[in-house]
Amino acid sequence: MSKKFNRRSFLKSSAASSLVLGSGVLGSGLAMPSLSRAGTRPVVTHGVQSGDVSVDRGMIWSRADRAAKMHVELDTSDGFADPLRLAPTDALPQSDFAAKRLLENLPSDQEVFYRITFEDLHDVNALSEPVVGHFRTAPASRRSIRFAWSGDTAGQGWGIDVSRGGMKTYATMQKHQPDFFIHSGDTVYSDGPMKPEVELPDGSLWKNLITPEKSKVAETLQEFRGQWKYNLLDENLRNFNAQVPTFFQWDDHEVVNNWSGAKDLSGDDRYTEKNVALLAARAGRAFHEMTPISYNPAEPGRVYRRIGYGPMVDVFFLDLRSYRGPNGESMENEINAASQLLGAAQMRWLKRELASSKATWKIIACDMPIGLIVWDNWKEKSGAEAVANGDNGAPKGRELEFADLLRFIKAADIENVVWLTADVHYTAAHYYDPNAAQFQEFNGFWEFVTGPIHAGTFGPNGLDGTFGPQVKFVKAPEDGRANLSPAEGLQFFGLVDVDGVSEELTVRLMDSADNELYRQVLSPVKRG
Repeated sequence: MSKKFNRRSFLKSSAASSLVLGSGVLGSGLAMPSLSRAGTRPVVTHGVQSGDVSVDRGMIWSRADRAAKMHVELDTSDGFADPLRLAPTDALPQSDFAAKRLLENLPSDQEVFYRITFEDLHDVNALSEPVVGHFRTAPASRRSIRFAWSGDTAGQGWGIDVSRGGMKTYATMQKHQPDFFIHSGDTVYSDGPMKPEVELPDGSLWKNLITPEKSKVAETLQEFRGQWKYNLLDENLRNFNAQVPTFFQWDDHEVVNNWSGAKDLSGDDRYTEKNVALLAARAGRAFHEMTPISYNPAEPGRVYRRIGYGPMVDVFFLDLRSYRGPNGESMENEINAASQLLGAAQMRWLKRELASSKATWKIIACDMPIGLIVWDNWKEKSGAEAVANGDNGAPKGRELEFADLLRFIKAADIENVVWLTADVHYTAAHYYDPNAAQFQEFNGFWEFVTGPIHAGTFGPNGLDGTFGPQVKFVKAPEDGRANLSPAEGLQFFGLVDVDGVSEELTVRLMDSADNELYRQVLSPVKRG
């Protein structure tokens, strides 16, 4: 346990925050849970979560089964002997009874335990059983840091099979006690209905837990919310969420496969709602309601952001989905509305934030890989869904934005940039070598790919030579099979350790059985 809260100074520093009231918030007008009538108590339906934790703040989340006030207590141990009580937050039908709040003015490098209790709005004596969560704030000075990343949860029809232990990769990751977890997209599969049973190659049955929302594609707001509530039925995930902050980004399956504003659903009989913009709006609202992602008043639905986790690590979360032009051949010779993935505003933000970062390591969390070829139409192997267009030539189409970014990073003398991604449902390590590239105006860099956490396994994909990617490691199905179930063990995540003394960054690619598959140690380039 790190240092104890100085309760008096903490209250003083937090006095101006709307999140904190004086002592006695839970005392004078609110009975304790032991006095509640058990039959009328609210229920914490899907556990607790934290996210976007930095040096002095973090978001927390929970959900009730009815209209309620969410009461939050903070302490430095799970005993809550002398907790700090915060002003309550409403959980109302408009947000499906989910509530989240920002905790501000926290001490750096501090173990923070939070306890959430819901009070029925119709009965002040009806309180839920409390649920406890935990996170650790980022350090203000150098200390060793560990974080994990992966992507793709409950996809391709592989849901929660309780008899097989549920989504076990989350339990494996939790054993490593990471400071935080980056979920690199495809956080839910709104376009992936599940069957109660799926026969496996060995003749056994995969038995999915089924809910009404997972029995069809998501179209209504309530159905999009149901994708999140389904995943949170898994005990491994709830336990993980209570102990490890998750930093979320999204990709396509939160809405529908390979979506852009030009996605055409006219031939997809599963959908009665064909308006992709409306589906994306509903999916985006559910994404922000059901996760502890931070809120940006300038653009309330924004996903791209920078999170600083102490002096050694800044994480830059990209959004390659919300601002993209239409999928297709993507062979334009200029950056325009048709060829963009990031868009002009996000690109300006990213360049500015990278240039201003003082962190040793700049981690770019990208929801799609750079050099791997991801086809929009897999059967015909046509159309760019990600960055690469497959022609192995000079940058065209969506590659132009990334060429511009890589050129900027070199010209601005920005060192120690590492790319982390998922999306392709296997794990790999790539080194991008300008000497082997068609476009050479960049410094060499590493991209590490991993996933799925709990979904079908595919790959490996082909590589486009525009930026000179070199395969240093790959683990994927070896026999050409696709959509392997989690029962076959090819579920992956990555671990990143940054040493507090040497500042070396070590990346390990892991599988769900906790086997280390590959390790790469990177030494920081230091200027001056």
